[in-house]
Amino acid sequence: MQARQAALHLLDAVLREKRMLAHVKVPADGAEAARASRLAAQVLRQIGAADAVLEPYAMRKPQLAVQNILRLGVVELLGNDEDAHGVTHELVSIAKKHPKTAKASGMVNAVLRKVIADGPEAFAAAPAQRVPPWVDKALRKRIGADGLRAIQEAHAKAPPLDLTPKEPGFTLEGAEILPTGSLRLHGHPQVTALPGYEEGAFWVQDAAAALPVKLLGDVAGKSVLDLCAAPGGKTMQLAAAGADVTALDVSEPRMERVAENLARTGLNAKLVTQDAFDHTGKYDAVLLDAPCTATGTIRRHPDLPFVKNGREVEPLTKLQMRLLDHALTLLKPGGTLVYCTCSLLPVEGEFQVTAALKRHPDLRVIPADPITLGGEADWASPEGGLRLFPSHWPDRGGLDGFYMAALRHS
Repeated sequence: MQARQAALHLLDAVLREKRMLAHVKVPADGAEAARASRLAAQVLRQIGAADAVLEPYAMRKPQLAVQNILRLGVVELLGNDEDAHGVTHELVSIAKKHPKTAKASGMVNAVLRKVIADGPEAFAAAPAQRVPPWVDKALRKRIGADGLRAIQEAHAKAPPLDLTPKEPGFTLEGAEILPTGSLRLHGHPQVTALPGYEEGAFWVQDAAAALPVKLLGDVAGKSVLDLCAAPGGKTMQLAAAGADVTALDVSEPRMERVAENLARTGLNAKLVTQDAFDHTGKYDAVLLDAPCTATGTIRRHPDLPFVKNGREVEPLTKLQMRLLDHALTLLKPGGTLVYCTCSLLPVEGEFQVTAALKRHPDLRVIPADPITLGGEADWASPEGGLRLFPSHWPDRGGLDGFYMAALRHS
């Protein structure tokens, strides 16, 4: 019951308070907290299917607290195949405990019993949760209805756990070694309990997020600036590859996390907490993982569509443009800039690069070959970068949405 109560607390924070799950304290401990987070995320991924199942049984839409209890029941009963009596009994008990939902406890009991008998077909037939309208509008003309549907189907599934090994050849029992070099684990492993964690043999990093560093090629002995570095996955990649790394981020708490990750892995980098626009110097390479809408991570953060509304797109794209221009001033002659974002929106990816080429006539894209990186030919973007969608590698468990391109002055 603790996990279910905590999951309902998380759902309320997202759907009523419009808060990201990462910013909400889970009112549970240990395994129960982890289970609560998984349950809340699963409901958010399958909320459309749950509501489709519930629609025939409600004369009018219940208040949010009651609706969330019913949604959780549907997902557990039909999505997880949990014990029907146990789920129903606990959720009815939870409803009875709170003044806002106590009067609806009888209705919760009746509806969940009907769901058990009549709901499986409707749950299985319900379409995957749609991307937000502002994302749909940005993508539909470029990838079509089928492409959008594939992304939405990828969002509906819990993502695997990807790890970047510090040393080549490191692996874990049961891990799939992806063609790009990442390790992939399925299920819900506890990261801190995995062999090699305490020794710093790996760090958590989606396989797509591990690719931008690879666009820089051999960085051994080179000076590299990791701009907007936190939480440090790319910083650790660069350090492990032998680069002389400067990691910069404006957030002191986030830089503390970078320092912790470096300490655990035994890797070294110079850490600078500073506004990127105040930073000067010249580097052999700059990696700019620019702030963005993070729409490419919806499969990992199913709360995002319920919290963000697209209003931040314009200010973010203006910031990305300024960061890209400033990053170019930090390059030594012949140096390489890799620009990347974990966004699905072309305006935060391809369009930024094509616009930069117009602003800087001597700038060119170093064409990326996805095949040599371990990827697929259709990852290539027309201007020379890479465009990855969550629907790529569906049989392997998908990828985060990402855009990346390497740039150099002629």
